[in-house]
Amino acid sequence: MTQTPNLETQVEQFRASFTRIRDEMMKMIVGQKEIVEGVLVAFFAGGHVLLEGVPGLGKTMLVRTLADAVNLKFARVQFTPDLMPADIVGTNIISETEHGHKEFTFQPGPVFANILLADEINRATPKTQSALLEAMQEQHVTVGGVQHPLDPPFLVLATQNPLEMEGTYPLPEAQLDRFFFKLKVLFPSADDLHTILDRTTAKDTPIVSKVLDSPAEVVALRDVVRQVPLAHEIQAHAVDLVLATHPDNERATPLAKKYVRYGASPRGAQALILAAKIHAVLDGRYHVSRADIDQAALAALRHRIILNFEGEAEGTSTDEVIAEILKKNAG
Repeated sequence: MTQTPNLETQVEQFRASFTRIRDEMMKMIVGQKEIVEGVLVAFFAGGHVLLEGVPGLGKTMLVRTLADAVNLKFARVQFTPDLMPADIVGTNIISETEHGHKEFTFQPGPVFANILLADEINRATPKTQSALLEAMQEQHVTVGGVQHPLDPPFLVLATQNPLEMEGTYPLPEAQLDRFFFKLKVLFPSADDLHTILDRTTAKDTPIVSKVLDSPAEVVALRDVVRQVPLAHEIQAHAVDLVLATHPDNERATPLAKKYVRYGASPRGAQALILAAKIHAVLDGRYHVSRADIDQAALAALRHRIILNFEGEAEGTSTDEVIAEILKKNAG
């Protein structure tokens, strides 16, 4: 398929910007290239990210570095059991005008940023967790019956500790589904630990340069992604992968039939397609391949598959289910 010069130019600009942002982030983040790229893919696809990993692996640094590299407003919320929804979205306060009249004035919360770090999101109560739902899905919040829009782009990066379950409130399925990707942040290798120590215990600290100048540039780059063409048979492959996660579907694999209670939602298919388009562009192609779809499968589907009691009891992971589905649909 012949592409217009305009799209070719836009794609080249996208690839160059993506690469520069990734390289700037890697000045601060050691040994987590896949995580950095995953966060950037979700960011340019217009989705949110759930980062899972034990404390101290640089998740907060990653989010803050992204905000610095793309020149966007950053805010951080530490989720705790006593955190209230108003602490996130804001509240109406009584203020006095210059004429002595009292009136309600909206005091915006930290959600009014471009990049919001929701640290240890599973430590807050479901009521507070749900305060993010409207913002993540609708790009606005409602306080006192009045809608307040969020300035685009808006990205939530939430973290959770996979080990410590006492005093936590697991995210409900509806909220998990709002996350474009779930990325697992692994412990660094010995070589990476040496690099981390060299960077963090020496006098000189790496400086992150700004790659983009304005939020409008981010929005424009996101639009480029959606212009990448997609063949019907490639879309059908994404559909097959999602349907194979449903235990009652004829495409389901043995693990899915035995251990899955609910399969991935249509949002999972959307995430597969958008992420695959970005993977194709980064590889210098104007068409999406099956491999691009497969590359996004774990991050896009692992949090959208709900295991049944037997699956939980036997310690089966959703990653194992997805791996079997990918193997069956290879080719």
